Amino acid sequence: MTSQRHRAERVSAPPESVEFDADVLVLGGGPAGTWAAVSAAERGARVVLADKGFCGTSGATAAAGTGVWYVDPDPAFREVAMAKREKLGGQLQDRRWMARVLDQTYQQSNRLADWGYPYPSNNEGKSQRTSLQGPEYMRLMRKRTKQAGVTILDHSPALELLVDDNGAVAGASGLRRQKHDRWTVRAKAVVIATGGCAFLSKTLGSNVLTGDGYLMAAETGAEFSSMEFSNPYAISPAFGSVTKTLFYGWATFTYEDGSVVPGAASKGGRSAIARALLEGAVYARLDKADHDVQRQMRASQPNFFLPFDRTGVDPFSVRFPVTLRHEGTVRGTGGLRIVDDSCATSVPGLYAAGDAATRELICGGFTGGGSHNAAWAMSSGSWAGQGAADYAKQLGTTVRRKLSSAGTVALRNRSLRPFEPAALARAVQDEVFPYELNYFRDGARLDGALARLDAAWIGVSDADAANGADVLRARESAAMLATARWMYRSALARQETRGMHRRDDFPDQDIQQRHYVTTGGLNDVWTSVRPHAEAVYAEAAE
Repeated sequence: MTSQRHRAERVSAPPESVEFDADVLVLGGGPAGTWAAVSAAERGARVVLADKGFCGTSGATAAAGTGVWYVDPDPAFREVAMAKREKLGGQLQDRRWMARVLDQTYQQSNRLADWGYPYPSNNEGKSQRTSLQGPEYMRLMRKRTKQAGVTILDHSPALELLVDDNGAVAGASGLRRQKHDRWTVRAKAVVIATGGCAFLSKTLGSNVLTGDGYLMAAETGAEFSSMEFSNPYAISPAFGSVTKTLFYGWATFTYEDGSVVPGAASKGGRSAIARALLEGAVYARLDKADHDVQRQMRASQPNFFLPFDRTGVDPFSVRFPVTLRHEGTVRGTGGLRIVDDSCATSVPGLYAAGDAATRELICGGFTGGGSHNAAWAMSSGSWAGQGAADYAKQLGTTVRRKLSSAGTVALRNRSLRPFEPAALARAVQDEVFPYELNYFRDGARLDGALARLDAAWIGVSDADAANGADVLRARESAAMLATARWMYRSALARQETRGMHRRDDFPDQDIQQRHYVTTGGLNDVWTSVRPHAEAVYAEAAE
């Protein structure tokens, strides 16, 4: 029987909405959100989790399998695991945080085994915990979240955060899409675990990831970090949405006429593919995989083959057209800046976890792919949930705070008519999808894109409130617009090439720019520079 003390207390509300009181509100029901909810509940907090979709099935992880940065606690193994990532990430990682995440991921992965996750075993009978099947993993996490006494609001996207008179975050409100009404949760702390922003690029599981949490957090004054590292593109069949790229290591890439694309099969092959796609169609065939490898591929990632099986294409023997799909901050490393070990943000009462938070501390400027992002979701989710619960406990049973809405765009009556969400989304995509703008960056091209994005923001910020049918899409498209502006402003500030951030006008890495770029603001987007962790530690030691 679930302990009633963990459950959020439902209180009186107007007829058109439902209201809850909680210690901790978690926004997002993916891996980071469910780990945050469970961890907060285990601290004795009353927790509400609100998910844009159905907790356990929506988001990038639930739709597919993922690797996990799970490394046995052998010092030599851990050293190799950390060192091999540092050069890729432009030496921006923080060894202390990498060690913390490896420890936490090891612990939480072992908890998953104790909870019944069916890890496979190798030929020696040892459990293999370096990957997870998304559907089974998230089904288990939903079950554990409910068993922890968390109140789950499915199909209930948040629209805005609530703040008290001191500017501390104290809840949120949103839609109940199946009930056709609104919800409000008054909470002592909020965890943003809404994922990153993939700009509706049709990557598998990512179309719910439109940067909603970024916009809500920015409206309370939250800061972001490493948003320039937000331009990963994943190889995908032109007719599908699956962006699992590992198997393309066995591919030959060719032009329309059958000639091989130079450099496409090399370590930096994605750049060669992007340049080739600027000229015309590119095709792939997984002709380097023998029968044993083919069998292993189908067993390990069956969803990779779904678009091929549906269209009757054998990817091992038949050429198929490919494209590069933009994955934004989902596979990038930028996100909300965290300011301490509890994953608190720069705003009191607000915590961030998973892809909503920056992953710079373990990934630097290079993509976390599946494995590092999965480890970060487990770890940051756990820490954010615990931190939020501890913060709520410190507040105690204070006098009921007077709250106000922090939301702005598409939520407040203005002088101009509402904007058209679909048109705005297309306008943002026109600035972030093109390889010549985002993959291969240049100061003049970035300036031009920012001028157009800034002009769009002026129109959006002056527009009237969206009607009930359009409000969610309006907030999503506005979040995409805001995210693009933080990305490109940060990209202009980093005048070098480092990690995934490539500047055609600054093609080399600059040792003087081994720092983090912080950004924020809505009407006026700003940037500043923070020293790398090693410089901070050295100064503290003096």
